[in-house]
Amino acid sequence: MSVPAGEPPVVVHEIEKRFGDAVALAGVSFEVQPAELFGLVGPDGAGKTTLLRILSTLLVPDAGRATVLGLNVVNDMWEVRSRLGYMPGKFSLYQDLTVEENLRFFAAVFGTTPEQGYETIAPIYSHIEPFADRRAGALSGGMKQKLALSCALVHRPDILLLDEPTTGVDAVSRREFWDLLHELQSTGLTIVVSTPYMDEASRCDRVALIQQGGLLAVDEPSRIGMRFPHPLFSVRTNERYRMIQVLRQYEHAVAVHPFGEVLHYSDARADSALIAASVQEFLAANGFTDVDVRRVEPGIEDTFMALMGAPAESAA
Repeated sequence: MSVPAGEPPVVVHEIEKRFGDAVALAGVSFEVQPAELFGLVGPDGAGKTTLLRILSTLLVPDAGRATVLGLNVVNDMWEVRSRLGYMPGKFSLYQDLTVEENLRFFAAVFGTTPEQGYETIAPIYSHIEPFADRRAGALSGGMKQKLALSCALVHRPDILLLDEPTTGVDAVSRREFWDLLHELQSTGLTIVVSTPYMDEASRCDRVALIQQGGLLAVDEPSRIGMRFPHPLFSVRTNERYRMIQVLRQYEHAVAVHPFGEVLHYSDARADSALIAASVQEFLAANGFTDVDVRRVEPGIEDTFMALMGAPAESAA
């Protein structure tokens, strides 16, 4: 069964979810296109996990509607489950079973075998197949990640949902994992992945920036920076902490944030040449003589922080 003609693989319309007095999702709406690698990007507590649990039929929304592959996630729960692969944020496989035993168990749940699904999982499983007899609890973080992904894919799902799959693993494993996602996407698989890492957002086709249960923006990563409302500058100094305090007192300052080895400073004025010179003068007057001020292009993280102070969007 394929997605009905003209309907995206994932449709989220005005989804709301509360836990007591806490609002987890507040009228969230977006669509995911076929074979798209779509990212839900935001900090812990933003609502990403709640949204993925609704899409994977593990939670029921309080209001709104969501469909996966043309199926309602509430009314068609069992059919949705049979056609999607879901990898939760916490490693949830059986620690005392071996790699192969875990894989065979999850294949059996869906009425298949690792042999039948091997072509689908081969790009991932080939990395851990030499350790097929090792217990899952004895695997490294990166290997656990690959095993969990293999188990989510062994029944050859039509869509893949991943909840913060690279949290807690090393940088090399994170990069390898995203390379594997792109390899899977190239086969036509639609992927929805959540992440708190802004650098991973740039590897998605489109992202939804989410904060406190609401959408701040939905767009291509390269276009997110275009939403940044002010000229942005990097400021380099050996006295970062003191400079943050001083620069935030500057009358034209909009925001000052640490950003790697530099500070990112945004200014209320429009003339970039004037801004750089005047900021340098202001800092010199406050005792900062070794300062480098340069105009930079805003990225997703800059835009996310700026949008956090703006009203959330209710639609893509």
